[in-house]
Amino acid sequence: MNKETQPPAEEASKSNKKKNPAQVFQEELVNEITGNQNGEKGDASRSFGRRLARSLAVPILAIITGLIIGGLFIVLTSAEFYAAWTQSPLEGLRAGWNILTTAYSALFTGAIGDPARIGAALSSGNAEDVRKAFYPFFESLVAATPYIFGGLAVALGFRAGLFNIGAEGQIFIGAIFAAYVGYSVTGLPTFLHMPLAFLAGALGGGLWGFIPGWLKARTGAHEVINTIMLNYIAFRLSDWLLTGPMKRPGSANPVSPTIEDSAKLFRFFGDPIRFHLGFFVALLMAWLVWWFLFKTRWGFDLRAVGLNPHAARYAGMMVSFTMILAMSLSGALAGMAGANEVLGVNHNLAMAFSSGYGFDSIALALLGNSHPVGVVLSALLFGALRNGATNMQLKANIPIDIISIFQALILVFIATPAIIRTLYRLKPPEEGEEGLVVASWGGN
Repeated sequence: MNKETQPPAEEASKSNKKKNPAQVFQEELVNEITGNQNGEKGDASRSFGRRLARSLAVPILAIITGLIIGGLFIVLTSAEFYAAWTQSPLEGLRAGWNILTTAYSALFTGAIGDPARIGAALSSGNAEDVRKAFYPFFESLVAATPYIFGGLAVALGFRAGLFNIGAEGQIFIGAIFAAYVGYSVTGLPTFLHMPLAFLAGALGGGLWGFIPGWLKARTGAHEVINTIMLNYIAFRLSDWLLTGPMKRPGSANPVSPTIEDSAKLFRFFGDPIRFHLGFFVALLMAWLVWWFLFKTRWGFDLRAVGLNPHAARYAGMMVSFTMILAMSLSGALAGMAGANEVLGVNHNLAMAFSSGYGFDSIALALLGNSHPVGVVLSALLFGALRNGATNMQLKANIPIDIISIFQALILVFIATPAIIRTLYRLKPPEEGEEGLVVASWGGN
């Protein structure tokens, strides 16, 4: 076969053989990340739109499917449904529909607000009525803020091929550092004290993430085991501090002193709205994580290590340093979640102040496909569900724990996209279109 008739694949293969293996790996990694396989660019905007639509299809359908099946749980666990069913199947179906609409209506109004009440408040022009009408919406944003920090923390670890199960413990350590700086440092103006306390929380979480990162890089110790164990150390350390050195003087409860006013995150509206500056800090951190991952060399190295640490080491990348950096940054983001709760919401540290933010963040990172934009959208969803659940329990008499079922169902369908594709007859994904950047749990 002459040179003119030689297949392109063979030409590419010979061309690659002439290149340095590190160059070949970097070119293949760029193609993997950008989706430009074999150098085929095509129509960039149309290709991006198609890939984006297909990437969003499974998460959106997973959310819808989770809400549908969750609705069945609501109906099938209601005594009213069975009481109506004994009269006739038609009455049973009617009762089931009424239960479902009442529950989801209460969930919506609790998460977003009552549209009729919002319209009436805006028409009246009364500031207090407007604040009360928008209270559910802003409370959902308040609930979503620690989820954004925590989801970014876990997603950053995923991108490096590391499974950070220790976000909950890192949140506790970040809260301890932030609370201590918040009440012990006095005499500083707000523009110094508030960021200092917030950065202290990031430092505490970063140190708690550095430990498993260093152990992973230097000894090969598995980060999942180490972060789980560090969670328990953080919990018990918090308990000891709140019953000893950090306990509020004269208080019978295990709670820290109230932080100084200069350390509190600014709230934008009056009572009862608690919406504060931390939400915009979380959005800023999401942008910084995106910029770091996709616009810097360190972010490129981090993603390369996540895709294949052995190939990355062969290409000359500092795999050990990247692992330590990823876990430290992941811990710092989780620590910011703890600092946010202390400085923006509670203004002190109490036992078990975090109701599972770190563990829920794993689901957030999976739902958001380990991308900062996806994490923010997932956090807004989880914040709305969490806030709306309380109103659903009050008005529809639905247990608040049903929201955990919703979240679990959504996570199950996200983790098994083949089920969603089969149910809704979706086309199989193209190469490089989907896939969570998480290395094997057994990898080094």
